[in-house]
Amino acid sequence: MTAPAIDWLEETASTNADARLRAGAGERGPLWIAAKRQSAGRGRRGRAWSGLEGNLFATGLYTLQSDPARAAELSFAAALAVADVCDTALGDPVRTRVKWPNDVLVDRRKAAGILLESGQAPGGGLWIAVGIGINLAAHPADAERPAISLAAAGASLTREVALDVLIGAFETWRVRWLRDGFGPVRDSWLARAHGLGERCEARLEGETLTGTFADLGPDGALRLDLDGGGRRYISAGDVFFPDRTKA
Repeated sequence: MTAPAIDWLEETASTNADARLRAGAGERGPLWIAAKRQSAGRGRRGRAWSGLEGNLFATGLYTLQSDPARAAELSFAAALAVADVCDTALGDPVRTRVKWPNDVLVDRRKAAGILLESGQAPGGGLWIAVGIGINLAAHPADAERPAISLAAAGASLTREVALDVLIGAFETWRVRWLRDGFGPVRDSWLARAHGLGERCEARLEGETLTGTFADLGPDGALRLDLDGGGRRYISAGDVFFPDRTKA
């Protein structure tokens, strides 16, 4: 495997947008683009992810010989890699949990987010951009999705060290995913899953469901055992755990 190259930027609008442009120009990776400041980043469903000084904004660009559905499994590998960064900073794995579909929580508050994007690579295959934002030094105020930074959690980690740990951990999981499939990633993610076995509310396009977060499907869909009986597998949506956290 080729070790990823790293391109540090002082400032950019969006590391994911940079990765998309480079992929369109023929860059195949592996390449990580990291920025000290990001002015127009975004998370899932177009939510802003930018601006806070001292945080890490990074995107890994890879080319895969797989379809988009299978490539999406790497979001779980990315969450595990971010959890490793948090463990390095905090020294206590119990404090860090992964939340479906693509958040990482510290002390039950959002410390990081992940956004995957993909498209057909000009030279063949599928390019995938693994966008990651980690609250190292500062965090936004959000009443519905409480956030935290590693600094507020009592830890200190530079952007450079955080990126090195992130890349190393992601490469470990990516190689294992290529070799062994999604199963080991899924099992490790479930071992750190926030809210597993708890009641939750799933907000989907056009409907809201309540039930128990029971499992992950073989493709990473959340299995919701409905309050009224039956079950649903949810591939896209927002999940909240009322009465305990709204992270």
